[in-house]
Amino acid sequence: MSASINPTVRRRRLGAELRHLREQRGMTAEDVAERLMVSQSKISRLENGRRSISPRDVRDLCDLYEVTDPRMRESLMEMARESKLRGWWNEFGDIPYSVYIGLEAAAFSIRSYESSFVPGLLQTREYAEAVLNGTQPDTGQDAIRNRVEVRMKRQGRLTGEDQLSSFWSVIDEAVLSREVGGPQVMGAQLRRLLEVSEQANVNIQVIPFQYGAHPGMTGTFSLLEFPESADSTVVYFEGVTSDLYLEKENDVRRYTGLYDHLRAAAFGVAESRSLITTYAEAYENANQGPER
Repeated sequence: MSASINPTVRRRRLGAELRHLREQRGMTAEDVAERLMVSQSKISRLENGRRSISPRDVRDLCDLYEVTDPRMRESLMEMARESKLRGWWNEFGDIPYSVYIGLEAAAFSIRSYESSFVPGLLQTREYAEAVLNGTQPDTGQDAIRNRVEVRMKRQGRLTGEDQLSSFWSVIDEAVLSREVGGPQVMGAQLRRLLEVSEQANVNIQVIPFQYGAHPGMTGTFSLLEFPESADSTVVYFEGVTSDLYLEKENDVRRYTGLYDHLRAAAFGVAESRSLITTYAEAYENANQGPER
């Protein structure tokens, strides 16, 4: 696959184009489903970019929407063909959050909030192994190893030529306090946070226990922004059996405001580094988290 072609992004753009064409014709998803004798859910999945689109589907929709410009039809067909390509992550088998990985690979800015775990892009291999073994007890070790390898490869977004312009992470102090994998693993993981936070494109803030209740207690989420104006910002929530993606302007605005509140509740970057250092030293020297 060409490095410039991201099948997840192609699906999103194609879905957005098809939705725009439908709306121009004044048709609802129900109207389209009835005319093509398919389920309404299929039309919704095609338009939200959560599944690949066959050239045949594009042809049928172009006919229905009376798209006669051959260049536009061919452009949509090409996006459909590219949407069926395999991303690099597919080489590692079934990865449950593959849609997110595709979006992450195309984003130029990510803002994440985590209440229980160190974000995947910042995890050490040992911490990642402990997290996956602990949270996915019914998953085989071969699958766990593959998912760890994918997680490690994803971290290339923080460095190199294709690095994120900005990765901003707000974490609850519980992330530092929860001993995942034992004191040695935690000590190394927190040192990793301190090391990565020195990069110009990475900022880490910690919401201290002393703050009390805060908006992030309702759940973790990420905001992904993209370089192309045609690709709307995505709010992402990871679930046990399925993930949720919000792209409507009102939803994005709400969660952007929520993230601003979380940043305001957290210690500043320097004070957060100091707190992380305190925990790291406690795990290293006393083999336990600091007394609370």
